[in-house]
Amino acid sequence: MEENEKRSKKNVKSIVVLIIVIIFIAIGSLAGILFPGTAFESVIDNSVGKFFDIISLVKNNYVHIIESVAIILFIYVLNYILLLLIKVFRTKGKRGETIGMLFTNITKYLSIVIGLLLILSAWGVQTPTLLAGAGIAGLAISFGAQGILEDVFAGLSIIFEKQFVVGDIVEVNGFRGVVLEVGSKNTRIKDIRGNVLIIANSDIREIVNLSAEVSVAISTVSIAYEADLPKVEEIIKEHLPEIKEAIPQIINGPLYEGVEELADSGVIIRIVAEVKERDRLSVNRLMNREIKVLLDKYGIHIPFPQVVVHKAQTEDLDEKTGKQEKKD
Repeated sequence: MEENEKRSKKNVKSIVVLIIVIIFIAIGSLAGILFPGTAFESVIDNSVGKFFDIISLVKNNYVHIIESVAIILFIYVLNYILLLLIKVFRTKGKRGETIGMLFTNITKYLSIVIGLLLILSAWGVQTPTLLAGAGIAGLAISFGAQGILEDVFAGLSIIFEKQFVVGDIVEVNGFRGVVLEVGSKNTRIKDIRGNVLIIANSDIREIVNLSAEVSVAISTVSIAYEADLPKVEEIIKEHLPEIKEAIPQIINGPLYEGVEELADSGVIIRIVAEVKERDRLSVNRLMNREIKVLLDKYGIHIPFPQVVVHKAQTEDLDEKTGKQEKKD
């Protein structure tokens, strides 16, 4: 409720500010029409009217305005066609999606730059001189923007060296998640809790691509020492096909890999299955469930940690009688 009230107040303030701005612009540009021959018209024309004389601006520059609108429409259509071509010729798969996203961003930026240059040229600006000046300024700025350039080249390296693509599950700096976007400057990774890591491409020094190969789901279960281990192994091996049928996410397996450990409270055995990384955690849980149900079916006991406390006898000397008393 409080958030909705704050949002409503913010919307009301925005609308009020917008109305004030519109009134201010209307008075500045239409003072001659709204207040003809008055002192107020003279004051407005000699002050803010110089900046908001929209009628005179349109009247004196309507050709440039029409050219600018035509350029905007042309760039919009051209950009739409290029994006459509990128979408059509983009190869299928995660890598194709990543490269397509990169070229889409480049196309949008180039369209904006070309459109601005054409509009400036339509208004009489000498674009060659502007470009020459921009080149010198860009050279000077590049020394202070080396980090940005490093991010851009690092992003290109990530894509063309196939380090990872959109949709891969990766781990970087201890953060594990799905790659949402490989941009020209940053990479966005989302973990299982919905947190999004935004990391500069040049900061990705060491990364583990968990989707590069199939992953392994591991189920370890403890069997009581008094259980007949060969019989338990035979039961598990016999029912492995049923476990695979119950868990369609399993690619290969499951396989029984023998005794993992002789623990304090039981014998720990190990069952593994090959899965996709995105299914590994869920398959772990499902395999644990299937193994538990299977062992319960055959009455095989799964032990739990127990603590045995021994209470020692102590002999205390009775100070009064001088006799020894045994106390538990």
